[in-house]
Amino acid sequence: MSRIILPYCGRLKHFSSNKINFIRTIVHTDQPYPTEMFENPLVRDHQRKRDEVPKDFHKQGTGLCGLYVNTHPHKDLSEIYVRILRVLDLMPKDYPYRQTTEQIVKERFGHVNSTDDIQILEEKIGMGQIEEVIEQALNELEAARTLVHYKAWEPLVEAPDEYQWRWPIAPGP
Repeated sequence: MSRIILPYCGRLKHFSSNKINFIRTIVHTDQPYPTEMFENPLVRDHQRKRDEVPKDFHKQGTGLCGLYVNTHPHKDLSEIYVRILRVLDLMPKDYPYRQTTEQIVKERFGHVNSTDDIQILEEKIGMGQIEEVIEQALNELEAARTLVHYKAWEPLVEAPDEYQWRWPIAPGP
């Protein structure tokens, strides 16, 4: 008789296959396992994203928990980079963040447009897997939007404390 281990109230309970069949008949289901975990939308989303990857794709997983294989990274990166550049246009031209980020994004955008092979693109960008680069680009887009929202390039409303940057913290006058 085979034994099946199921999570139950935070502990592992051992059930024989006979008990599983008995439980199935009580709840009137022909599911091979309890379904509460699989009704979780995050689990369903994971299964959907996992199943979207074609079997002949060059990789089936990223090896990073919660980061799924992107089967069309060129399209996604192009869209994100265009959005970042649009947000950067809202900042002053002499703002250092805009200058640096614009340079990096344009360089990577050029790689995306010039290279069709995903593995070569990962090597050219040099920041890990392409899915990680997409996550970084999304984070950069969010950071740029935040800077625009708060207008970080404008002068402070009031003068900072005289001892703000002194270390170790010294008492005031």
